[in-house]
Amino acid sequence: MSTRAMLRWVLLLQLAVAGAIAYAVLRAGVASAWLALACGLAGVLLVRVLITANNFRATAPFASPTPAPFRIGAGAMLRLFAEEFMATLTQSSWFMAQASAHQRIHAGSTAPPLLLLHGYGCNSGYWTHLVRELDAARISHATLDLEPVLAGIDDFVPAVRRAVDALCAASGAARVVIVGHSMGGLVARAYLRDHGSARVAHVFTLGTPHHGTSLASKGPGLNALQMRHDPAGDAPAGAWLRALAASESAQTRALITSLFTHHDNIVAPQTSSVLEGARNIAFGGVGHVALGRNRRVLARLMQEIISLSTPKDNL
Repeated sequence: MSTRAMLRWVLLLQLAVAGAIAYAVLRAGVASAWLALACGLAGVLLVRVLITANNFRATAPFASPTPAPFRIGAGAMLRLFAEEFMATLTQSSWFMAQASAHQRIHAGSTAPPLLLLHGYGCNSGYWTHLVRELDAARISHATLDLEPVLAGIDDFVPAVRRAVDALCAASGAARVVIVGHSMGGLVARAYLRDHGSARVAHVFTLGTPHHGTSLASKGPGLNALQMRHDPAGDAPAGAWLRALAASESAQTRALITSLFTHHDNIVAPQTSSVLEGARNIAFGGVGHVALGRNRRVLARLMQEIISLSTPKDNL
């Protein structure tokens, strides 16, 4: 079953729960039909709020120290939580539930085309906000649904290779830029391991657990197993991550820019997103899912992408 199909079933389940709550309130005779419906929706939203809050709670014991320039107060933390909640709600209940992978070519673009790779349990709909920015700047791009959902990270590499080849052929470019959120960044690194950098101008990772994350131990699937944080091992990452790191040269790491947040509520320790030998750009006051829609993060990412622009004949 695709991620899109699963999210639609989850959405239907939530609507059914909201309807059941509304019916119970109405039968109790304590509210009008409209108020009963509001109670049903509020009940579902409360559960979603608690799920988001639990992510922050579960990763807190494994959090890395927040550097002084990125420490925030209670008000900023509330704004962070609200943005992260809205990001998870809208992505899972709307954008990803109706998304399908696409390729869009903007003739005459001077920027290299982008291939967008989503994270664990997501699909191409995660990139809705970035896609709007790319279309406004007339930058060619393609999205990809990494499936089966619970497959190993290596299993996604053949699809990435096909997507890279197709995007190069359609755009006339010799190389692409890969942008990966969370697990998608690891998929991009696995592609470089297997196929080299001949067709890759640069890789941007957003909130990628380059050294694993404590929360991965709670997730099903081989890909979650591969992303586990392993502080008891030779390095703070699992065997798959250690093998991936060992396969990379200094030249490969120089192709990568890691954008991450010191307030990540999925990747912990947050410094797991710091990749040695790569360029690392830190943010604060933004959560994991919200990285793909936060204005500051998107503005910086677009700035970095546009800086790679070159006359099309040289791409």
